[in-house]
Amino acid sequence: MRRSRGVRPPRRRAAAVTATAAAVGGALLALAGCGAAAPRTPAAGDSVDASPHRCGHGWRHPRPGTHTFALHNTSGTVTEIQLTDPRTGAVLGEAEGIAPGAVRTMRARLGAGRYAFVCFGEDADPVTGPAVRIPGRTAAGGTGPAAVPLTAHDLIPPTLDYQQWVTTRMTRLASATDALRAAVRAGDIPAARTRWLTAHLAYARLGAAYDAFGDAGEAVDRTTAGLPRGPRDSGFTGFHRVEYGLWHHERPTTLLPAADRLARDVRALRTAWAGTRMDPADLGRRAHEILEDTLRAELTGRTDYGSGSGLATTRAHVDATRAVLDRLRPFLRTRYPGLPALDRRLGRLARTLDAHARAHHGGWTPPARLGRTERARIDAAVGDLTERLASVAALCDVRRTP
Repeated sequence: MRRSRGVRPPRRRAAAVTATAAAVGGALLALAGCGAAAPRTPAAGDSVDASPHRCGHGWRHPRPGTHTFALHNTSGTVTEIQLTDPRTGAVLGEAEGIAPGAVRTMRARLGAGRYAFVCFGEDADPVTGPAVRIPGRTAAGGTGPAAVPLTAHDLIPPTLDYQQWVTTRMTRLASATDALRAAVRAGDIPAARTRWLTAHLAYARLGAAYDAFGDAGEAVDRTTAGLPRGPRDSGFTGFHRVEYGLWHHERPTTLLPAADRLARDVRALRTAWAGTRMDPADLGRRAHEILEDTLRAELTGRTDYGSGSGLATTRAHVDATRAVLDRLRPFLRTRYPGLPALDRRLGRLARTLDAHARAHHGGWTPPARLGRTERARIDAAVGDLTERLASVAALCDVRRTP
């Protein structure tokens, strides 16, 4: 599955999402070494066996403070290892994909308490290593970020609820594209432009479902990327094809086939959606990717084919992000201390974007007309939220548990 609107760099969850989440300080993981950086020489006693048959052995000098563990996989298979609180199951650090014979570095800040490593070999039951006690009293902030992992079973109910939410909005989307087609058929270009924006924003608010739409979503949301004849290519269909015609003075009679095709493709999408099942593991990831894509596409003008509606689409993507967060909120309240700040910043961005609609009497300021200061402010706000939502993606990633 993929989002249809362009090429996204490949993701390595531990190296990208987890590292970003650790950087903003509110995430589950306090990791280093899940990327490609060279490991720092560990302190004496911090060399730990990451293989299932000797999981957690080698940690000989437990102490309060920041630990740097050198994780050695001495087995013959790829392994994953987590540092946990054995009483609650909370994870304080993890490293994935440790190859046979390889060494990976993990850092974690630990206060007084009991800790244990859990090792996951391929096609094998998890193994919990010996519990290690750090003596003393735990001061406030003595232990780094930690949270109880989520499983696919945990995420099934919110995913099903989100799917039902999308289903109800598919009917609205189909009605909006029918209205757009009717305006094009009547030759009323001003009305068609207004109805195009209404329909396109209805689609944009379904942001977390994009990856589940498959080929049907590709037809509805295609851009000219990779098309040899650009806007004149016969493979250019969907919202952006109609947008290009409406804002480049294409005659209604020649634009009507594209509007007809869009209305049919949206109805086909609605039919296909009835039999689609989203992967529960995708929900948290999409909470992060919606605004990441916005920063890369809408705010750079890469998906603007004449309407100048990038800020309007950005505002719809704020709604799309909130729709996902609302389903994840019961988990995030107990796992993500940064949730109130995230909500406040989403609200602030929404109000900033709404001001650009009010200032233009219900229309939207084209991003190209933004002053340098205002453009920088909006870009920074979306960038900041993207970083914070990386913590949500890390926390809501499905993990194996003992």
